[in-house]
Amino acid sequence: QLQLVESGGGLVQPGGSLRLSCVASKFTLDYYAIGWFRQAPGKEREGVSCISSSDGSTYYRDSVQGRFTISRDNAKNTVYLQMNSLKPEDTAIYYCAAGFTGNSRACSTRQYEYDNWGQGTQVTVSS
Repeated sequence: QLQLVESGGGLVQPGGSLRLSCVASKFTLDYYAIGWFRQAPGKEREGVSCISSSDGSTYYRDSVQGRFTISRDNAKNTVYLQMNSLKPEDTAIYYCAAGFTGNSRACSTRQYEYDNWGQGTQVTVSS
């Protein structure tokens, strides 16, 4: 069973920063695109960012562009989401997910393309 474990969430004041980590076990991330998704209370889960398997191409939703940075360290089998200038509307449970894409240079945040999901980590932005 492929496993993904998120960590790094917590309570932070508006304007603060957090770095989320997504560690894979029982498989290597090398040929997987990784996506970060979030679900706020009472809302549907939405895609936040993704990174391709081969060349590290990235995508960000408009509301986090310029504030969030996704990166991967295949040697550590880990993907990160650095979140800066956090806003209350960023409050949500954040999930990472992996989808096999081989050597693709593209990624997407279409949820049906991801079949391995973590349990999520809570991010709360509040003063």
